[in-house]
Amino acid sequence: MKKLPPDFIAQLTDSLGNNSLYSDPADCWAYGYDNSRQHSAPDLVVFPATHDQVKSIVSLCNTYKVPLVARGRGTGTAGACVPVDGGVVISFERMDKILNIDPDNRVMEVQPGVTNTTVQTIAGEHGFFWAPDPTSADVCTVGGNLAYNSAGPRAVKYGTPRENVLGLRAVTGAGEEIRTGVYTTKGVVGYDFTRLLIGSEGTLAIITEAILKLLPKAEAVSTLLVTYKDIHHAARAISAIMAQPVTPCALEFMDAKAIDMIRNYSEVLLPDNTGAILIIEVDGESAALENAVNKIRQAASNDGLISFIAANTKEDVDKLWQTRKALSPALRNIAPKKINEDIVVPVSKMPELIEGLDALSARFGITIVNFGHAGNGNVHVNLLADPDDPEQMEKIHNCLNEVFNLVLKLKGTLSGEHGVGIEKRDYIAREIDPVTLNLMKRVKRQFDPDNILNPGKMFPA
Repeated sequence: MKKLPPDFIAQLTDSLGNNSLYSDPADCWAYGYDNSRQHSAPDLVVFPATHDQVKSIVSLCNTYKVPLVARGRGTGTAGACVPVDGGVVISFERMDKILNIDPDNRVMEVQPGVTNTTVQTIAGEHGFFWAPDPTSADVCTVGGNLAYNSAGPRAVKYGTPRENVLGLRAVTGAGEEIRTGVYTTKGVVGYDFTRLLIGSEGTLAIITEAILKLLPKAEAVSTLLVTYKDIHHAARAISAIMAQPVTPCALEFMDAKAIDMIRNYSEVLLPDNTGAILIIEVDGESAALENAVNKIRQAASNDGLISFIAANTKEDVDKLWQTRKALSPALRNIAPKKINEDIVVPVSKMPELIEGLDALSARFGITIVNFGHAGNGNVHVNLLADPDDPEQMEKIHNCLNEVFNLVLKLKGTLSGEHGVGIEKRDYIAREIDPVTLNLMKRVKRQFDPDNILNPGKMFPA
């Protein structure tokens, strides 16, 4: 961490005002964390309220070559908003406005600090929703969703932020304002910088506004709880469900160890012999919903099926989703040093992935808990560890190495929505070839020639 020049601090204070900046180390400390539990304290934290203030901050950081890290609410798990080189954290908690709601064109314009739930609430008042719905929706911000391309359960039918953002306003690392994308649902003029910036973890530009594509809410939704005697039969059911025409709007799964973890956190009663569960949602027109559910039932049926139950009340539906959302906190309480990897494989490879993970768990003597967004093969693989046991931690990292080898062998990817950040930056060269990786670094230099935006992230050291 380098001491910041007094002139830089003075100009930043003049630009923002004293009430929009933290300099006391005690105040700044909390802004060095995210949900990865990695920590590195920033020298300053700034709280812009407008696009012009963001542009001024970036320009000053560029002039003085000060690292600048964008931050939403710190719910990310990869350490992407941890300021590893110190410098300035730019927190968007004051840029939390809905700028425009345009129901006729199914568009909403927002600042990056608005929470996902606020977007859903305002859109819902007009009969619409925004497709991305991460588990942390109540607190995570749109800016964070865009930084990681975080999607959640509905991505299986409705896509990720990349498919549901039309355009952006942003400031590059050189301090230049750019606008990307369009206001319409079609547009092919120029390169697609919108999709490039989404998922880039604040390494290319700082997003200040986003044009969100809204979707009409379905007339009816049916939520289903399907139980199996083991994860292998559930995995086969997932492949069968995704191979037929009725696409569920959510398809979540938990394995036996995950079920054991949440029994004390859930009001849902599960048979003792349950080895895996699927939580499935089907939406559409009311008149067609029964037929759609029957199609899902047919695809989900195999000789490992225990039960197929529809939630009949809103209370029952809420209990099911609370069960799913309780899993991550439960794991944190049981294993505070769990390693959570959100790998993705082709849906047809899910059975092979689960079998491989079982074999690795037995081989290394490591408890592995699996759950996630089964409909698109996005599995949260949780390796449970005791941080005070060096021998076990060594086993964990050796096991993780084999998990990644397995994923790549199955034509998968090392991260579906948690991003690269610090946690995976040293592994990405396994997935991305040297020529492509070098091209990505050159793109980074075009947007951020002095490497001030979130340095130390995305690429191997």
